Formats: sequence, C-alpha cells, structure tokens
Amino acid sequence: MSLWSIPLFETVFTRCTVTLILSYLWLRRSGQPIFGSMHARNLLVLRALVGFLSLFSFVYSIQRLPLSQATVLSFTAPIMASIAARIILREKLKIAEIGGLALSFFGVLFIFRRILTTQAVSGGLVKPGEAISLNVRGSDHMLAVLVGLFSSITGGISYCLIKAGANASDQPLVTVFSFGILASPAAGICLFFFEEFVLPSFYSFLLMLVLSILAFFAEVLLARGLQLEKTSKVANVQYIEVALTQLWGMGLSRIAPSFGRLVGCVLILVSVFYTMYIGPEKEMNDVA
Repeated sequence: MSLWSIPLFETVFTRCTVTLILSYLWLRRSGQPIFGSMHARNLLVLRALVGFLSLFSFVYSIQRLPLSQATVLSFTAPIMASIAARIILREKLKIAEIGGLALSFFGVLFIFRRILTTQAVSGGLVKPGEAISLNVRGSDHMLAVLVGLFSSITGGISYCLIKAGANASDQPLVTVFSFGILASPAAGICLFFFEEFVLPSFYSFLLMLVLSILAFFAEVLLARGLQLEKTSKVANVQYIEVALTQLWGMGLSRIAPSFGRLVGCVLILVSVFYTMYIGPEKEMNDVA
C-alpha cells in the first residue's frame, strides 16, 4: 500500500496528532507553561482557529483541483502574509522584499506553466453534449479556487498571528501546540464523517510518522524564524520548498528536466539567497 492510497484526512490527522504530542512533551520537559502566558492566550486561540481554517480549506481545494493549480494557489500565501504583516503588524515592506516575493512567485509559475497551460487547453475541449456537465464542473472548480484563495489569505494571517503569539509568549513552540490541540480532534472528526479509515501498511505508517515528525520541526523552525525576522523575509524563504522539490525530483529522474522548471528554480534560489543576504546584520550595517 502506497502513501497516496491513504485518505487525505487520515494523513492530516496523523500529522496534527504527532505535532500535538511532540509539542506537549517538549513544553513539559522544558518546564514552559502549556497554554502560554495569560496575556498571550487570546492570540494563541486566534492563531489556532485561523490556522485550522487555512489547513482544512487547503484540503478541500487540493481534493477538487489539479495538484499544480492547488500548489500555485497555496504559494500565494507568502504574498498574503507580507500584505497582512503590513496591515496587522505595521511591518514596512521594502522594494527589495516586494521584488523578492514577486521573483519567487514567478519562479513557481515558470515551474508549473506547462502543466497549467495543458490543463487549461484540455479543459476547453468539450463536446456539445457535455455543456451542462461543464457548467456544473465550472462552478465547482470556481468554488475550489475561491476556497484555495481563502486558504492562502488565512494562511497569511496565520503567519502574523504566529509571530505575534511567539513574541507575546516568548516561546514559539506554544503556537505549534495551540494549533495541534484544535486541528488534531477536528481532523479526526472530518475523517470519521467524510472518509473511510484505511489501515496503513507498516511502511506507509512509518513514512507518515517520519513525515509528521519532520513537519513538526518545520513548524517549530517557522515559528522561531517569524519571531526573529520580518514576516516578508520568512515568507519568501518558504518558496525554496518548490525549488528543492523540483531539483530533487530531477536528480532522481522522477521529473523530466525542462527549460521552464530550471528557470523557475533559478529565480526562486536567487530570490531566497538575496533575501538571506539582506538579513538583520546587513540592515544593521546600513543603519550604522
């Protein structure tokens, strides 16, 4: 049994449960308050709620959209995060940071350009007798796109709440725990009502467990990064996931190399490395 045969909510439930358990054990071992300080709890509850909405709206869109379209929509979240940080946290956006975000997003479009174009063309070739079903599919597709955009917007707001919650509690791990304590039971409820539980093989379960542990550390590092740096810079670094995934796939011959993919990876890497170059030390030197 492959990992792809496991229902999506079952995978989400495993990931959220592992996140909840590991963050709880870490907080208890370090002697930190489980629910954070009193003045930070409202932020943590709001972060958990917004993160929950973002995750489950993304699950809805990825179930109803082609993977490439859902991926492109999900990577508008760093742009939304930068806009939200400007409005909510009053962070200033420099031209270089705006340009870096734009460059990274264009890199994502270059990578998925051929797939998106193929889907658009094939979607337009419909027989006359399929007009009614096309209208139904079109409305469902538009709803899925809107839900995907909603996921990106709430994901961007969640970045700001993670930053604010980590700063208020002085412990970024609390923001991870607050998300897990809501998302884990919610994923279990969705699995019970909307999907059938599939008993995974030992290999599939081990793979889900390893990926969930890695996702936990990624969330902790993201929260710590948001605590230390501007939201726009941390958000831009998230695009490196796409470039590394493509390069890894081409290295293993799972993805065919193409000009668009290579250009997209180069654009993302250049943007991310430039973002790292204009970090806090560089800014302090400029001020001095």
